Amino acid sequence: MGIVDDLEQARQAFERRDWAAVYDRLSLVPDLGTDDLLKLATAAFLAGDDNACIRALQRGYQAEVKGGHTLRAVRFAFWLGLVLSTRGEAAVAAGWVGRAQRLLADEPADVVERGFLLIHDFFRHLDQQDFPAALRVSAEMADLGRRFGEPDLVGQGLVCQGRLLMYSGQVPEGLALLDEAMVGVAAGELSPIFAGNVYCAMIEACQEVADFARASAWTSALTRWCDTQPDLVPFTGQCAVHRGQILRLRGAFSEALEEFELARQRYAASGSQGAAGLALSECGDVQRIRGNFTLAESYYEQASGFGHEPQPGLALLWLARGRGPAALAAIRRLLAETGDPVHRSRLLPAAVEILVASDCGDEAAEVAGELTKIADAFGCTGLRAMAAYCAGLVALAADDLDRALPAARHAAQLWTGLQAPYEVARARVLVGRAFRGLGDQDSATAELTAALQSFTELGVITCREEVAKLLQRSTPGGLTQRELEVLRLVAAGNSNAEIARQLVLSDKTVARHLSNIFTKLDVPSRTAAVASARDHDLL
Repeated sequence: MGIVDDLEQARQAFERRDWAAVYDRLSLVPDLGTDDLLKLATAAFLAGDDNACIRALQRGYQAEVKGGHTLRAVRFAFWLGLVLSTRGEAAVAAGWVGRAQRLLADEPADVVERGFLLIHDFFRHLDQQDFPAALRVSAEMADLGRRFGEPDLVGQGLVCQGRLLMYSGQVPEGLALLDEAMVGVAAGELSPIFAGNVYCAMIEACQEVADFARASAWTSALTRWCDTQPDLVPFTGQCAVHRGQILRLRGAFSEALEEFELARQRYAASGSQGAAGLALSECGDVQRIRGNFTLAESYYEQASGFGHEPQPGLALLWLARGRGPAALAAIRRLLAETGDPVHRSRLLPAAVEILVASDCGDEAAEVAGELTKIADAFGCTGLRAMAAYCAGLVALAADDLDRALPAARHAAQLWTGLQAPYEVARARVLVGRAFRGLGDQDSATAELTAALQSFTELGVITCREEVAKLLQRSTPGGLTQRELEVLRLVAAGNSNAEIARQLVLSDKTVARHLSNIFTKLDVPSRTAAVASARDHDLL
């Protein structure tokens, strides 16, 4: 009677996702049937005991082979390959996959078990960078799942198809397939391990293309899913990283660091070195934004030690610490190494900032243009906001204020809609600088003051100091540095065309600067402006 009770309680615990209870109860039963062995393996995996999971799967495999149930044995071999792959034991995993394929050699061609083995084929093609074959296999996977009524296979196939389409530049189409996969998860159709994989793949994809609204919604759903399983170990590290990313976007930097640290601990405990490095890199990004450069560098070094390259954050840190040439070399290398539009979109905003700071105006304009094209193609608000900011930054550096102002305003509007206070403040700095260049000092002061207040509230040290300097900078009449350059060239006897050529500006821009100078100094002519400048020791 005790064994019967243990089995019944374990099965009830499995339905309510109480993995520790399932594991404890089924571990007490000496001769489990294969269905209960699969439950024990699942519970052990989700409770974080991979070794117990593998032992249960091996027992199930042996029992099915002994009983002559070939297709059921293939299922156990598939799971052994999958679990061992997640542990990084690729050779042993490949051995189990090979065994499963041999078992299928004498079976009918049209069986669903072949669909599950396609998952391993997909990742093999991916490792070989044979993307057309991987896409074909993922579509076949989903088709088999639909035909045999296997939601796990459908969900996995849709996720694999979606991610590949995204990396080929078909982001809206790829996200649509991911949304379809999530319908199965939300309806409770997928088994727990497949559901967790689909959740994490979806949110990671959203983060990659800066689809923050979608990422936020699904991160909340993943958090609720994890919370219903208090003993869950896998996927909780990813969940913490995604929560931290959303908190960082919202400007809750301290809370974001707590989530990233929680993720690091969980990843390190599970042996996921690269994932732990990702969490450390995220910590570095937050500390860099806050202006804590020494801490940021420490986090980036730790991330590298875990095998994760913390870029482009590290390049931006080098730029902030005055190591412009190193930052420029790094970002050029990264761009040369990265071909697909999704991963390039993660580099391009940093590249624009570094190129502008390095006086590589033409290159910065080209990179900003590429980002705008990608953002338009992807249609994700976060990426469009980044593109607008970069367009404004490039235009401002070129003294093209007519283009800089609307781009900066658009960036501020988009970031406001995403509730991203740090990014809004950065965009308002651009707006303020553009206003100042156009001679609208009062509006410039208002924008810069608002940005200063935001940076102060967020605890962003470096940005706050930079804006404070902008607010303190003044000359007689409120002339900008560019206007002073123009005035000095006028005093040297240069015509508008000559000034435009020397400063690499258009004739129209030079004329506008002169108009602003006349207004600010309250003078009617070039001669009077030069005389006023001499009176105030501006030359």
